[in-house]
Amino acid sequence: MSDRLKYERFLWFHGRVKANRYPNAGDLADKYEISNRTAQRDIEFMRDRLNAPLEYNREKRGYFYSDSSYQLPSLWFTEDSIVALSLAVRLASSVPDTEIKQKLCELLKRILNLRDSDGKLCFDDISERISVKNIEYSRVDEEYFHEIVNALFKGKPLTIAYYSPHKDERTVRTILPLHLLQYMGSWHLIAYCTKRKWIRDFMISRIKHLASASEEITLPENLPSIKEYIRKNFGIMQGGEAKEVCLEFSPSVAEWVQEQVWHPSQKVSFESDGSLIMKFPVADFREIKRKILSYGADVRVVFPEDLAKEIKEEIHRMGRVY
Repeated sequence: MSDRLKYERFLWFHGRVKANRYPNAGDLADKYEISNRTAQRDIEFMRDRLNAPLEYNREKRGYFYSDSSYQLPSLWFTEDSIVALSLAVRLASSVPDTEIKQKLCELLKRILNLRDSDGKLCFDDISERISVKNIEYSRVDEEYFHEIVNALFKGKPLTIAYYSPHKDERTVRTILPLHLLQYMGSWHLIAYCTKRKWIRDFMISRIKHLASASEEITLPENLPSIKEYIRKNFGIMQGGEAKEVCLEFSPSVAEWVQEQVWHPSQKVSFESDGSLIMKFPVADFREIKRKILSYGADVRVVFPEDLAKEIKEEIHRMGRVY
């Protein structure tokens, strides 16, 4: 029997009780062509799990609410919804905020307890079936992360002390959080910076101090959308004029690479010898160079020549190190 139909039975029974019709298990069984035993389990579920104040009137031979103000919960989760929420809970393991993770787990447990009358779905069992493992990630101060999340959703400005490893300096900025992004194992805070008067990306692991700010910040009307900012500043295709890159992967890694998406518009084809050709646009070589080098001798830059030259130079520098 579907979850939706089960909830429909609850709604019908609830409506009859609210209308002072004193329904019983027999009425429910007749209405939905189910057994009296199943109908009685539904009534017990409403009382025990949905906290319905059901009392039995022997004279009327039916049920009534001892508290007439009771309302049946309007939210009902199907099995698919619970699976989706379970996946979200496990994916949240990468969120550096214990309180948020605990709240999600508590929510899932309450929903399971609310919905599951036959014990088929168990929190511990669900937790054992899905896991997330991040190979590489940046450490984040949990307290800072929690404060950033609160400021983001409340639209409150923050004052931060931010460290730049490239310049080896720490600067104080007043910012308005706009978006949180996890990118390649690192958490980024995209925010409006009053110092630069524009949107800036701050790696949360580099925030050395954080406090609430009282300053009122009005955003300029000419700011790009967050979606556009992320498209231009994160990923293989970054800001600037894009060039088409062509890579040739050896047969030993071709099948594995075929499963990967390096860019939404990438084009992939196989050669007769089993090697793989991948083409996609790139506007900044820094990230793609790291990916190419991670494949060692199993990949070759076909073009552009300037990217191939940078790879060669990097390999020579590596050779001098070793």
